[in-house]
Amino acid sequence: MSSFIDDHEMTTVSTKDVTFVGAMERHDALVQIYPPGPQLGRKWELGEDAITIGRDSSNHIVIPKNAVSRKHAKVSLEGKTRILTDLQSTNGSYLNGRPIISAPLNQGDQIKIGGTIFKYLVGSNVETAYHEEIYRMAIVDGLTNINNKRFFMGEIERETARAVRHSRPLSLILFDIDRFKNINDTYGHLAGDTILYQMAREISNRIRSGELFARYGGEEFVILLPETPKAGAMKFGEQLRRLVSETVFRFENVIIPVTVSVGVATLDKEHCNAETLIALADEKLYAAKSDGRNCVVG
Repeated sequence: MSSFIDDHEMTTVSTKDVTFVGAMERHDALVQIYPPGPQLGRKWELGEDAITIGRDSSNHIVIPKNAVSRKHAKVSLEGKTRILTDLQSTNGSYLNGRPIISAPLNQGDQIKIGGTIFKYLVGSNVETAYHEEIYRMAIVDGLTNINNKRFFMGEIERETARAVRHSRPLSLILFDIDRFKNINDTYGHLAGDTILYQMAREISNRIRSGELFARYGGEEFVILLPETPKAGAMKFGEQLRRLVSETVFRFENVIIPVTVSVGVATLDKEHCNAETLIALADEKLYAAKSDGRNCVVG
C-alpha cells in the first residue's frame, strides 16, 4: 500500500533558527513529532520573541510544503501565556486536531501545520520531557497517536512465540482504507490525515487490554488479538468494518465516506511465526480487495 507521506517534504530550519532570549527562564520548546524524516525530533527552544512558521525562508521554522502558507502561524508570549495564532493561512492551523484562530498552549499540546506536527513542552525540566518524547517517538506514530510498525513487529514476535510455546490461540487483523489515494486526490492530503487520525481514535476506543492496535504503514493498520481464535477474530473484524462505515468522517464541513477492507489470519501449523502470520493476513486483505472492498475475509 502506498504511503501518503513524502519523506522528502520535511520541516527545515532557516538562518533565523536560534536560541531565543529568555529561553532558559521560560523552559518551553516545540518538538517536531511528525512526519518521519531527518527533522523528526528537532527541538526549537522558545523565548520572549515571537517566532513564525511557514513556507517562506524568512520564517524561524520553514515547512516547504504546498499546504503551508508563506506566513502560516506564529507562536508568541503574552504575559506568562504562550499563544498560537493562525496568520490567515489558506489551510488553517490546528491545535490538538481542532482548527484555531488564536489559542493558549499547554503542556503536551500538538500543533499541526500542513502535514507537520509539533508538540509543545513546558515545565521545570523540559530537557527530561524532551528525551521522554524522543523515546515515545520510537514506538508511537506521531499522526495517529497509536503504536507504530516498529513496536508492533517486536510485539508480534513475542506473542507468536508465546502462543506456540503454550498452544494458545492468536489472531491478526490487517486492514486498510479503501481507495485512500482517491480521497487524497479529491479532498487533499490534509483531509487524508484527518481521516487517519479520526479513524485511529474511534478504533482505539474499542481495543481491549492485552490487544495491540498499530499503524502498519500509510493507510494500513494492524490489530493483534492474543487468546482469540478465528471465530472471535472474524467477529471483531466485522465489528471494525461496520464501525468505520458508520462513522461520519468530516473535513472542513465536508462529509467523506470511508470504508475499510479487512483480512483476518489465525496462528496454525502452517503459519506459526510472525512472518507467516503477517503474510497470511496480507493475503486475506488482498482477497477482500478483490471481492469488492468493504468486507472481511479470513
